[in-house]
Amino acid sequence: MPHPQEHGNGGAMESERDGVYQSTTEPIHNRGSCLQLGYLKTLRGKLKLLQVILSFVAFILEEVVNSCMNCHALYFFEFVSCSAFLLTTFLLIILITSLKMKLDRINWGTVDFTYTAVISSFFLIASIIFATQNDGSSLERASVTFGFLATIAFIVDVAVHCREEGLPCKKKQEKIAEPNKGTETVKAETEPLNDPETLPV
Repeated sequence: MPHPQEHGNGGAMESERDGVYQSTTEPIHNRGSCLQLGYLKTLRGKLKLLQVILSFVAFILEEVVNSCMNCHALYFFEFVSCSAFLLTTFLLIILITSLKMKLDRINWGTVDFTYTAVISSFFLIASIIFATQNDGSSLERASVTFGFLATIAFIVDVAVHCREEGLPCKKKQEKIAEPNKGTETVKAETEPLNDPETLPV
């Protein structure tokens, strides 16, 4: 029959054991959340949101124009501004949701850089053409102004990407160079130490 002291020691040992094996990690907040809103707090996240707003305003102002003498420039600006708004919104949704983690086979950094560089070039060309070929109405001038502002936002985004992460092509070259360095060191280590050519005569 166990003594009361032994029972008390066992209880103390169990309490100490429970204290030792308590979980020391804190639960991860928003683990199951679909939104990753921390991206919007970064500089590039703010630039992406600004691109969506400016391209949307440029598109809306262009749509309000009632008549045009040279409509080809207006239609091209309409296509570019609408495409920039829709595609940038789609890209922003991917970057702030769990879709980026689910589609992890895609290098979203390269996709983001390539898309932003291409759309900034098209927006610049469309804004210049529309600025030189319009009827001079206030709506057209306002649309062109927002087009240039959107272009600046895209160009700044490209510059920030290059400063923070570098060019994607350089990253690929570095990844290719790393395995080659490893094979060279392996070959040097596997060479025989008692090579007759290296022994002194």
